[in-house]
Amino acid sequence: MTRFSIVGGGWRSEFFLRIVRELGDQFEIPAMLVRNPERAEVMRKDWGVKTVTTIDEILADHPDFVVTSLSWDSNPVLMRELAERGMAVFSETPPAPKVNDLLGLVDLIKAGAKLQVAEQYFLHPEHAARLSVIESGVLGDVFQAQVSVCHGYHGISLLRRFLGLGYEAPRISAYRMPETVTGGPDRNGRPPTEERTDTMTQMVAHLDFGDRHGVFDFVGSMYHSYIRSHRILIRGPKGEINFDDVRYLKDFQTPIEYTFRRVEAGHTGNLDGHFLQGILAGEHWAYRNPFPFARLMDDEIAIAAMLKGMGEYVQGGPDVYSLAEACQDHYLSILMNEAADSGQPIQAEIQPWAN
Repeated sequence: MTRFSIVGGGWRSEFFLRIVRELGDQFEIPAMLVRNPERAEVMRKDWGVKTVTTIDEILADHPDFVVTSLSWDSNPVLMRELAERGMAVFSETPPAPKVNDLLGLVDLIKAGAKLQVAEQYFLHPEHAARLSVIESGVLGDVFQAQVSVCHGYHGISLLRRFLGLGYEAPRISAYRMPETVTGGPDRNGRPPTEERTDTMTQMVAHLDFGDRHGVFDFVGSMYHSYIRSHRILIRGPKGEINFDDVRYLKDFQTPIEYTFRRVEAGHTGNLDGHFLQGILAGEHWAYRNPFPFARLMDDEIAIAAMLKGMGEYVQGGPDVYSLAEACQDHYLSILMNEAADSGQPIQAEIQPWAN
C-alpha cells in the first residue's frame, strides 16, 4: 500500500483521485490540503477524502510522500518547505517556472532531499511500446524523432527518451504560427453545445544535438479535438516507427512490418471487464498493462505507474523521473519559447543538474 497526500484541489488532482478509486488496494490518500472551502467540500462530498488546511495536518498523517499539484510560482516554495521538514515530494510538472528556481531545487537534492517529478508521458502505453521497440535495437541507433503529441516540457521529455539523450545541449530554432480550428470538447470531455471557431498558436521547433535531431510540433487544440490528430516519427538506420507502424530490416534483404495493436477486454461479448490488457508488436507484447481490471485511461495508467515508482523510490528504489530530468526538459522548453520569441537560434548550455 502506497500512502500519499495531495496539496492542491484543482483539475489535475482529480486524476490522482480516480486512480485511488480504481486501485484502492494499492494506493491510499490520507488527506488533501485544499484551502478553498467550496473546492474542499467537493473533495469531501464527491470523493470521500479528508481535507485539511495546513502542512502540519498533512504531515501528521505520516504519508509516504506528498504530491504537490499547485501553480508554477507556488510549487517550488512548498517543495522546499516539505523537503526541509523531511518529507519526500512528488511534484507536478514543471517543478519551478524559471531556471534560477530550478537550480535552487537542485541544491535541495544535494542536501539529501527526496524529490521526484510526475512526468508521465513516457509511461503512456503507446509511448512505452515505442520505447520498447527502440530498446530492442531493431531500428539501430535512433537519430531522428518528430513528436506532435503534447506541449512544452512534456514533448521535450519524449524527444529525449526517443533519441536516447541525457543532458546534452542542443541548438534550438523555433517559430510560432496561428491556427484556426473548429472547437471540440472541453477539458472535462463534454461535447460542444454550439459550433465555434478557436484561434490557437502552433509551435514548431528543431533541436539539433549534432548526431541526433528532434522536431517538436504542437498546438493546444490537439488535447481536445475531434479533428486534430497526433503524429510521431522515429527513425534509425535500420528501421522506423511511424506512429503505430513499425518497419525494420531483419537483414538487408528481409523487411519486417507490423502495426501496434491494442488488446482490450470488454469488447464483442468479452466479459472480463473494460480495461487495456496491453499492446502487441507483431507476435510479441511491447507493453503489458501493470494495472489490469482498473478502468483507467492511458494518462491515468501512466500516472499510476509513476505513483508506484515513487512509492518504491522513497523506500530506496531507483528514480522514477528525477528532478534533474525535469529541470532539463523544462530548461529546453524555456529556450524553445525564447527562440520563437526572438526569431533567432539559441544554443543551450550544460547545466549544473547534469552532474
